[in-house]
Formats: sequence, C-alpha cells, structure tokens
Amino acid sequence: MSQGLPPADNLRTTEVDLGGLVSVLATHLYSTPLVALRELVQNAHDSHTRRRLEDPQSTAAPLIRVRADSARRTVVIEDTGAGLTEPEIHAYLATVGTGYTRMLRDLTGNQELIGAFGLGFLSAFSVADQVTVTTTSHREPALGHRYRSRGGEQYSVEPCEPRPAPGTAVELLLKTEHGHLADEDALREVLGRYCVLLPIPVFVGDAERPVNDVPVPWRQDVDGDLHAARMRFASAFGRRFEPLTAFPVTPAEGGTDAVGLLWVQDGGTYGSTDNRDLAVYLRGMLLADDARDLLPGWAGFIGGVVESSRLTPTASREDLQRDEHYRALQKALADAVVDGLYETARLHPAAWRRILARHGQDLLGAALCDDRLFTLLADDVPVPTSQGDLTAGALRAAGRGALHVALGSGGGFEEMLYRAMQVPIARGDRYAVLPFLRRYAQLKDCRIVELGSTQGNRELFRDPAEPLPAEETAWLAAALAGDGEELVPARFDPPGLPLVLVPDREAELKARIEDDQADARIPSAALRLARAFTARTDGTVKARLYLNLASPAVQDLLTAYRAGHTGSATAAGLLRSLKMIMAAAGGGSADGDLTAALAGIGTAVSALTWSGA
Repeated sequence: MSQGLPPADNLRTTEVDLGGLVSVLATHLYSTPLVALRELVQNAHDSHTRRRLEDPQSTAAPLIRVRADSARRTVVIEDTGAGLTEPEIHAYLATVGTGYTRMLRDLTGNQELIGAFGLGFLSAFSVADQVTVTTTSHREPALGHRYRSRGGEQYSVEPCEPRPAPGTAVELLLKTEHGHLADEDALREVLGRYCVLLPIPVFVGDAERPVNDVPVPWRQDVDGDLHAARMRFASAFGRRFEPLTAFPVTPAEGGTDAVGLLWVQDGGTYGSTDNRDLAVYLRGMLLADDARDLLPGWAGFIGGVVESSRLTPTASREDLQRDEHYRALQKALADAVVDGLYETARLHPAAWRRILARHGQDLLGAALCDDRLFTLLADDVPVPTSQGDLTAGALRAAGRGALHVALGSGGGFEEMLYRAMQVPIARGDRYAVLPFLRRYAQLKDCRIVELGSTQGNRELFRDPAEPLPAEETAWLAAALAGDGEELVPARFDPPGLPLVLVPDREAELKARIEDDQADARIPSAALRLARAFTARTDGTVKARLYLNLASPAVQDLLTAYRAGHTGSATAAGLLRSLKMIMAAAGGGSADGDLTAALAGIGTAVSALTWSGA
C-alpha cells in the first residue's frame, strides 16, 4: 500500500485553536514566571545587536532598564535598540513561532543573537493580564507605535508619539498572583543572575550601576592575582556555599567552545548528597540554572558557570538538548575538575587542606571514578577509622604494613580487638572506603585485612600449634558460645584478650537481602549480585567466637577443667559474661543479655570468693 498523501482534493487544513495554543505556550511552556523577565530582557539585548548590524554608524549607547511600580502592579523593560516598524509588529511580535532574530542570525552568522524560536514574547502572558509595547524603529525615528493585548490571542496596534530615541518599552500589567515581581529589590536579585554575562548594561530602576557590573575573569585581562579574581567572581555568583578554590573551564580542541569557571564549594557532602550547582549561559543569557548533569556524578562539591554558543536549547530555553555538543561539554567539565584539583594541590596548599577536610568522603568515591584523581588523592585523602580520620599511608604504617578494615556498621568486638592491638581500623561501611582501600592496597602492594570476611579472619586468627581434643572443644562451646555462634580455637594478639566474637558479615548480608522488604529497598540488579555472593553461606553461623589459646586466662581455664576443678564452670561463666558485656558495648547484644551478664559476674565472684574461704 502506498504511503504517500491522498489526492489534493481530499486534503484538509489543520485547524488551530489559537487561544488554546497561546494559553499552552504562555502558561505551560515555562517552569517559572521569572522566565518571562529573562525572555524580555533577551529580546531587548537582541534588539541592540540588530541595531548594531543594521546601523553600524549609530552612536546610541546601548542599555536596558527595568522598572517596577508595585502600586500599579507593573514592570517595564526598556531598551535603546532597533525598535519595530508597524509591519514588523505584525510579522514578528504578533506571529507565534516567527522570530526576526533567528532569521537575522541565519543571514549574518552573528552568534551574539540569542533568540531562536519566536516564542519568547509569549512568556509575557504567563505573568501579565495585559502587555503594552511602545516602540520607535531606528528606520522611522519620527513614528511611534503602541501594541496592546490581553491574553495574547487578540491585539491592537495604534500610532503614538515617537519615543525620544529609537527603542522599545514593554509594560507588563501583572496578574494578581504575580504582583510580587513588581519589586525592584527582587528584580535586582533575579536579573543579577540572569544577566551577569550580558555585554549590555542592565539597570534596575534609577540605579546608576548595572546589575551585571561584575568583572568576568575569563573575558578580560586581569591585572594582578588571577586566582583572586576568580574567587571574587565565584563568591559573588555562588548562592549557597563559600568557594574554597576556583579554576577555569577552557575550550577543548575538537570538542567544546565552552568557557567559564568552576569552584569547590564549602558545603558538607556525602556519598548520598548531590550539591552540584552549574549555571549554563548561551550567548550571555542564562539558559539553565541547574545543569548539574553536565558535571560528573562524583563531583557533588562543585559549583560553576559556563557559557557556550554551540549548545542547543529546548523550546522553553530552560534546558539543553543532549546532543554531541552536550556530551563534549560533559567531558570537558570532568577534565576541568580534575585539572583544577591538581592545580589547587600544587599551587594552593592551604585551600587543598580545607578541601580534603571538608570533602574527604566524596573524594574517596571520586578517586575510584578517575585514575588521575586516584593518583592525586591516594596519599592525601582522609579515611575514617576507629582512631579518627587518617590517610591510607598512615593507616598502613599504624597497621605494621597492612590496612585493617571493618566490614560491618558496628564496632563491637572488632573494635575492641583493634584497641587492644593499638591498630586503627578503617570504617569499611562508610561511603567508598572499602573499594578505595582495596585499590590502594593493590597499588602499593600491601596487605588488606577485611575483618569479618573469611580471608580477613584467617589473617588475624592463627591456627593453634596443636588442635584441642574434641571433648574439650565441645565443653568450651557449650560453656562460652551462644545460639548461632561457632567456637574457633585460635591464637592471636594481644594475649591479654581471651576471646573475640566476630560477626559473619556474609550471613548478615544474606539476612538483609532475604528480608521481605528487600526487593523494595534494593535495585533488582544489585539484589541479584548480592544473592549470588551470599549463596555460598547458609546463614546458620551468625558469628565466630575466636578463643585465644595464647591467653593465660584461657590456659588456666583449660588446666582447671582437665584437673576436674569445680571452679572451671564458674570461670567459664565469667568469661561468657565478659563476652556478653563486650558485645553490648559494641552494640551487638540486647539489654536482657547485658543484665544476665552482669548478674553472671556477680554470681561468679561470689562463688569464687566462697570457694576460697
């Protein structure tokens, strides 16, 4: 069957509900009413660029002035640009989807012109009951025209007195719900961000200083300290956090034309926190206020501003199309962050120390995502341990050449063992700590002891020189071990510690993922991997009780048992109570167990005291 159009006499014209279309475009195209201000200021900017192209001999000083009158509930955006003739009002101002700016850019190739879709003027109707445009064209300086419209569907154009000089004034009679926009302080704050990179001065009210009177360090030669100039811009632009350091974004050969500035924010971040804050400008006008996805996912501590003429906006001009230019900028920004951190570590050591202290957790994860970052951070980034934050090198030195890591979320017996050994233990349950240290150990060719894992326990708890008889092992297990605990005779340091209860982390993981709610909490792919990992354990052994045969107390207990001493059971009960108290101190025992343990100590002391009487 043919896929072509039917015969011409069967074709019909698509009907357009203009009122509905205007309502949709004006009310639903933009995410916030503030965009109307941006679009109208952008139109004023393009009017100036047009005037310069069409009338290069003009000596008129370009400026944009925005005034507000809260009593009348009006906002006026005024420019000294090209103005409009009456035919241009009908052809461009009052025709949806037709933009003179786009046509002019196509004809001249001028990349300073911002407009693209011919929709920006409609944004005025998202905030205003009535829009009035008074304009005089530079081509007809003796004529003035006034456009009026309520709702955008119908309009009128009438002659009026020409403006004192060519240009345009757009007056918005604000809707009641948007009356708060008629406040010059609010306008100053909004336009200061929207227009900070516009080359034309933008004034609010009668102010003599433009809101975009901010030195832009990548656009001009800076006298003196360039880093200080970057920091001043970052401090003026940053909304939430003080910058710790700032570094440039530069064009990449064969990639992006983007330029700008990135900075490290002085705001606490963690693996689950995303404080990325990037603003993107297209030809000087803010296009995307929250373009965080252009920054690497691991860079939750980075803020910045970039501008480009190659990025393609969406119709609302509030987001970017994910095309090859977008992807090129993503790569360029990732490189800029890495290069900037290297520059900071080399040239600004005080700032580098602050960054490491503030963002150590995030940097651990970042190091795993980029080989260059890992090289930079391996010996500097702090790792949380049982003795506070330590670098991996310090952790290795304190561990006598080995890195010791706890896999669980609680300290418990593992931490007691390490305190007794006077060795710091890294918090392997914290964000990125375990994979970072595994990679560090591989890089530095050193041992890593993961306490709670089969291999880690084998490293710490050595087999005894001679195995205990089965009968003695059974008696000790009955006397010391609880439900789900496996007694393991071993030898370990220090000898003063008679026993250590180590949870089986694989059994813990198996129990968590077999929870009825596991599917709701854990992504399906991760769940499948976790179940494959834990398939090797049946989960019946929840912890292993390592009994230190190098301990004098344990040797005395065994001697008493072998001799049939009646106090051996009492001494075993005392050790069992000690185990339970240690578990409670590490968060591994219920309140009832602790009460029983304390009572058991009292009973044992009484029995031993009376037996010696």
